[in-house]
Amino acid sequence: MKKYKWLIILVVVALAGLGIWYWFFYKKEVPVTVATEKPYYGDIANTITSTGKVEPVDTVAVGSQVSGTIKYLYADFNAVVKKGQLIAELDKTLLQAQVDQYSANLQAAKNQLVYAESNYVRQNTLYTAGAISKADYETALYQRNTAQNNVKSIAAQLAGAQKNLSLASIYSPIAGTVLTRSISVGQTIASSFNTPTLFTIANDLTKMQVQAAVDEADIGNVKNGLRVSFTVDAFAKDVFSGTVAEVRLQPAVSSNVVTYTTIINTSNNDLKLKPGMTANITIYTKEDSNALLLPVRALKFTPDATVLKNYVILPDTSIRTASFNTKAKTDTAKDTATKKTGTVRHGTTASVWVKYGDTLAQKKIKTGMNDDTNVEVLSGLTEYDDVVTGLENATDGKMADAAAVKSPFMPQMGRGKKPAAK
Repeated sequence: MKKYKWLIILVVVALAGLGIWYWFFYKKEVPVTVATEKPYYGDIANTITSTGKVEPVDTVAVGSQVSGTIKYLYADFNAVVKKGQLIAELDKTLLQAQVDQYSANLQAAKNQLVYAESNYVRQNTLYTAGAISKADYETALYQRNTAQNNVKSIAAQLAGAQKNLSLASIYSPIAGTVLTRSISVGQTIASSFNTPTLFTIANDLTKMQVQAAVDEADIGNVKNGLRVSFTVDAFAKDVFSGTVAEVRLQPAVSSNVVTYTTIINTSNNDLKLKPGMTANITIYTKEDSNALLLPVRALKFTPDATVLKNYVILPDTSIRTASFNTKAKTDTAKDTATKKTGTVRHGTTASVWVKYGDTLAQKKIKTGMNDDTNVEVLSGLTEYDDVVTGLENATDGKMADAAAVKSPFMPQMGRGKKPAAK
């Protein structure tokens, strides 16, 4: 009886261990199938991203050629001015006094010239009659010439003083909008060494430009006329468009990073863009609005032991869809770009797996642009092929990570090889 008691205990312990293993450690194998997608026509582009600042196309710094004290201001920030409009005046007291002084000096010089001319005529008559010496005649001639030159000199000084007086009135050289005002009434400006900037005026705020800093690694693909889109923080939902107008050859170096200033022209008819805004820029170096596209993950798929139970694996093949009783409406060997443009585009060779019923066949294709989400198919596929993009759980239809469903105890299947016969 004691012997049977121990036997019963052992059976109970074994059943309990089996139950624990089943409930906590046993993993039911989840059936896995392949997920497929058909290539489709859509937009794809190669892009370069950068940052920059929005600036007016043309700005003028208005200064003063004469020194003085600001007496009147007729323009302020954001003021819209016309060409030739009076926007500021200096105190003209000293400048007017200088004009008056030279005017008086000029009148005195003219009076002196009248006397010298009269004396010269008189001395010339006496010298001709032999009544005076030649020395007296030459003295009268010298005094007349000196008086003439003196009048010219003072007249030139008066013209300069009058010009300085006119420069005390500051006019707008262009029609536009005042961006900055650097002076106030009562402020003294000195133009002895550097011309002071009084105003900065933008010519036309409906036409703006973005100055983008493009990295030296990307600048080789940037050319005039490329399409550009950008956003600004103030209008995060709005996408603005522009065109590359110029790539300036002078490099800028910051923290050992070399960038080149790229000018992008854009329209600002609604005046949303303000000077100095930071722009997040995308430059489209190459784009196609009707390219045959395939998800990038299709290029990374490789069949392994998890799909051997349900599918027949064929290595690299040129088998067409028609050979699997599926009608191919277009020739898989034709280049997509050739059909659209008549020219052959050279791409990169890649491999994908195409599903035909319960068979997976490897196919070589030519790929073009890649935006890390989709890749452009130049040749080798049609929009009717079922291309394998990954594994899928048969129970819930969700994509499964191929690495996650691999068993470390199963032999791994090499690309393009048939499974070993058992």
